[in-house]
Amino acid sequence: MDPSVHLDGEHAVFINSTVNSVYELINAIPGSHLVLSYVKNAYQDDPFRIILELFLVFFALKYMLSKKYKPQDNAVKLTEKEIDDLVEEWKPEPLVPQLSSFDKMNLEKAPLIIGAQSVKPKVAGHAKPLMNLASTNYLELQASERIRQKAIDTLKVYGVGSCGPPGFYGTIDVHMDLERDIAQFLGTEEAIIYAQGFSTISSVIPAFSKRGDLLVVDDGVGFSVQKGVQISRSNVRYFKHNDMQDLERVLDDIRVDDMHKRKLTRRFIVTEGLFANHGDIAPLAKLIELKRKFKYRLILDESQSIGVLGTRGAGLTDLFNIDAKEVDMIVGSMSNALCASGGFCAGNVQIVDHQRLSGSAYCFSASIPAMLAVSASEALKYIQEKPQILRELADRSRAFRQILSHKSLENLVDLSGSDVYSPAPFFHVRVNPAFLRSRGRDDISREDEERLLQDVVDECASQGVLITRAKYVYDQERSCPRPSIKIYVTIGLTKKENDKAAGVVKSAIVKVFGKWKK
Repeated sequence: MDPSVHLDGEHAVFINSTVNSVYELINAIPGSHLVLSYVKNAYQDDPFRIILELFLVFFALKYMLSKKYKPQDNAVKLTEKEIDDLVEEWKPEPLVPQLSSFDKMNLEKAPLIIGAQSVKPKVAGHAKPLMNLASTNYLELQASERIRQKAIDTLKVYGVGSCGPPGFYGTIDVHMDLERDIAQFLGTEEAIIYAQGFSTISSVIPAFSKRGDLLVVDDGVGFSVQKGVQISRSNVRYFKHNDMQDLERVLDDIRVDDMHKRKLTRRFIVTEGLFANHGDIAPLAKLIELKRKFKYRLILDESQSIGVLGTRGAGLTDLFNIDAKEVDMIVGSMSNALCASGGFCAGNVQIVDHQRLSGSAYCFSASIPAMLAVSASEALKYIQEKPQILRELADRSRAFRQILSHKSLENLVDLSGSDVYSPAPFFHVRVNPAFLRSRGRDDISREDEERLLQDVVDECASQGVLITRAKYVYDQERSCPRPSIKIYVTIGLTKKENDKAAGVVKSAIVKVFGKWKK
């Protein structure tokens, strides 16, 4: 008999006995028959799955049994002297970039108000109070004892803040009262309030317009609207600032494109009522006509116009005598004319209810403090009770504009908006390009133009009038306007003081521009 055959037989017997021993050992484990049955069925149904699971089991065992890596074992040990040398050589990165000379100038020229804000505040560096034309206290509501007392009483009852978002124990009765007051004031079905004025419009737009939707936006909208458009990630088409012919051209181009694509999307026209960067007013009647013709929804930001335009102060719909329900969304800030805080969006029930779950700034921000909500409600009541203050404000604004429209300034500055008799309570004063050409400075840098206007601001302050340059986020603005002085008119000053302040601004412009060399 061949010895190799005998050896193979012994090997087979050994393997069989080993397998039987392992099988008996596994069967001795409680519940092992269930595992074996699972493996058998799984292999028959899906062999790849059981192979993958076995691989993972072996990998887990290998990982747990492998030698653990300890970084400190290979760490380089330094002497005390070497550590001291390394610490001495280390130079930290600056937390903020180094300030330019222009940035330093802006910081140095920022006025420091001492004491409470008012129409005649005390400003550091000036012996006498200055007439304040640098804040949105148009109706002198900051000095209202009635609003102040209401805020104090509310503070004693509700405390300082809500400490919670509106949808989660942050809403109380005064918030609901304010929403009802705003809706009634504007003439809409409902309204919703936000805690921050800036984030209101930048939250409303992306709540309705998403990726793939279409926004047709005025080229002159302010920074907060620009951010809302950017956050929405929608397709955006811009039309020339306040140019309704160009808007109609853009809408018609889109309609022609749709004949080929036939894509159904949500579509909005986005604009401001009273433009913060220009001081002119949007033609609401034409906007509504075009939105009906091309079947768009209209988002109107009235942050600058609420409380100041119209016979009741209800903004553009009041100014042009148009039903507020014709505008799909009226958005505004309560931190300007109403001298409170936060913002609002007014529209129909569906528009408002949608934002309670989809408005980011509504859902993820603490609700507005109760005392500020009451202050805004009281401000609305005050305006409704005394509508004559709106006419007074419009008259002061027109008088101020007329003084600055004098022939002596004709070739020196431009006033924003073509209508000198505009009821807008603020306006921009910009350097006339003709003046720059006469001085051979067509290519003047933005910084030099800002410095020229700052000289006018300083000269006005030395004569008792506080004004300010318009400020922009240069590196983030889509189309940053030219440098300007932004003047806010207020009824807190008497008619005589208003005319005097306008005369001071006029003389300061003539004086500074006259000294400016080529």
